[in-house]
Amino acid sequence: MFGVQHAGFIIASYAVTIATIGALIAWIAIDHRRQKAALAALEARGVTRRSARGGEAS
Repeated sequence: MFGVQHAGFIIASYAVTIATIGALIAWIAIDHRRQKAALAALEARGVTRRSARGGEAS
């Protein structure tokens, strides 16, 4: 029905969607590594998490 006339638009839409999702996945993976490194650096300096201190209720 519409396949041949709109194939270029459909393929381009899928390509943009796949590229966007891929970029978001890469961004999240890179940010995850950076956050883990920042947390390790803080823990190396002696800064601890509130959850590691125990029994404090806020």
